[in-house]
Parts: sequence; C-alpha cells; structure tokens
Amino acid sequence: MRDFEYVRAETPQQAIQRGSAERTRFIAGGTLLVDLLRLDVERPARLVDINGLDWREIERNGDGLRVGALVDNSTLADHPLVRERYPVLSQALLAGASPQIRNMASVGGNLLQRTRCSYFRDVAVSACNKRNPGTGCAAREGFSRMHAVLGVSEHCIAAHPSDMGVALAALDATVEIEGPSGQRSVPVRALHRLPEDHPELETVLAAGELVSHVRLPPAPRRSAYVKVRDRASYAFALVSAAVALEVDAGSIQRACVAFGGVGTKPWHAPEVEAALQGRPPERRSFEAAAERALIGAVTTPHNEFKLKLARRALVAALERALEVA
Repeated sequence: MRDFEYVRAETPQQAIQRGSAERTRFIAGGTLLVDLLRLDVERPARLVDINGLDWREIERNGDGLRVGALVDNSTLADHPLVRERYPVLSQALLAGASPQIRNMASVGGNLLQRTRCSYFRDVAVSACNKRNPGTGCAAREGFSRMHAVLGVSEHCIAAHPSDMGVALAALDATVEIEGPSGQRSVPVRALHRLPEDHPELETVLAAGELVSHVRLPPAPRRSAYVKVRDRASYAFALVSAAVALEVDAGSIQRACVAFGGVGTKPWHAPEVEAALQGRPPERRSFEAAAERALIGAVTTPHNEFKLKLARRALVAALERALEVA
C-alpha cells in the first residue's frame, strides 16, 4: 500500500472542496477501496473520509423513499418500508457479500463499486484498459467466464458487480449528486458509462462530485431478485434478475426488469418489460418474454452459457414475484 494523505470532511462543502483535487478518492465503508489500495490498483494521493456527513436517513418521499448514501446495506435491507414496498431491493442487498461486509458497506459505495474482473485486480497483468488506458483487454483472449455479454466493447468486457444496483435499475431509482457546480439528479440507469473507447471512465460523476441520496419512486410490490452464483453465499453473480410486477384483471399492467452479472453496468431490459405488458401472469408469458432478453449479446466461449442461464433466472424471478401478496 502506498502513502496517501487522509482527511476528514464534516460537511458536504468540505467533502467537495477536499475531494476535487486530482487523484483524490472518497471513502465511507471502504469495503472495496481498501482492497484495491492493498492490491495497488488504486493509487490515490488523498482519501477524503465522508463518514462525518449527515446522510444516513431513510425517509418517505411522497409515495416513494429517499435514502442517504451513507446508510449501510444491512440497515437498508432490514428497514420495514424497504421490506414492505421494495422486496426486490431487500433481497438484492441480502444476496450480496457477507453480513459483516453489509454492516460496513454504504449505499453510495455499493452503487459506485468497481469491477471484480481478475485482470483489473492483478497489477501483474499489464493489459487492462480500465486500469491502464491504451494497454488492451486481457479478458478478451483470456478466461472470461465471469465477464459481461452486454454493453461490451473491444476495449473492455468487465462486468459490473453490484446486486443493489440491479434492483435500483429495475426500480428506475434516481441518484442525487452534490459537487462543485451544485446539486443535480441522474437516473441510476444513466449513472454508469458503457466502456466504449474509455473503460477507465466508469460513471458520469465529475471530479469532486459524490452521491448524497438515492430516491426510489413508487413501485409494484410483487417483486423478486434471483441470483445465480457458484457458491450459496459471498459470491458474485454469474447472472441475476430483478423484477417487479403490477398485475390487475388477469394481466400484467406494468413490469420492471433488470439483469446483473451480464452487463458492463446494471442492465435495464425495456424489451422484456414491453413483452410482458398486457400478458397473463403465467409461465408461458414469462418464457416468451425471456426470449427477448439479452438480444445483441456478445459472448466468448467461456461465458456463452450466460444467455440461457439469464433467461431461466428471469423466469424464476417472475414466478417468485407472483408469490408476493
């Protein structure tokens, strides 16, 4: 681990001022950043500790919720309003990491976490455009079982690892951002950039900007999160599916769908939502809609299996959502 300056911020203004300098990182729970510091992947000159900021509330926001970026994942998953109104979010959070890490991990940090691509995390591998722009992508010719099939480019196929982010993409949540130019809001679906020519640019956040809150709109309460992984716990998704359904008069009036483990960002699936709209809530409808999923995917010999697996995970999530009263 390399030397760096450590400073604490007690107000958003202090955080923004101290976090605007080049090679500065914000730290809250530190559940990923500390790992990357130890691996020598992250080499900041300064860390700005934002735990002193008052962004820990979970409160009603009209018919929705407003969640502070420093709320820890365990608290959010277990909050009565979240379990009642957004089962898919609670399930996604509980599917991630371990209880100890969930107790430390913040909402903002979870949403902004970096990929777990093994080539990105191994500084002995020089070819990583996300870590060293212009050096190539070792995963394209290497072992790519855990890598993305949607939103990829010739420069990067790293998958986004957040479970919570998948649920928030399905729910069409919005992030509130504070920075040197003031406050602004961005849909979660537009927060993360596709790799394209610049995999090192992962979000639309500018220097000194940080997520302060997440807003959740009203959502169908028939919802579920299904995660397929190699181990029963503490493993990242091979594929995952977050869904929410509004059913009335024997048909699906509204559907919300997003995938994880398959995209370079949490992957919203409007084509699947459209295929479910107006259909009866039954397995035949779900399987037909699943055929619309992952159209345009670009696979490798190692991750081609994700196409079929993601469609099956989607059907399972839809059926599980129907069980929610």
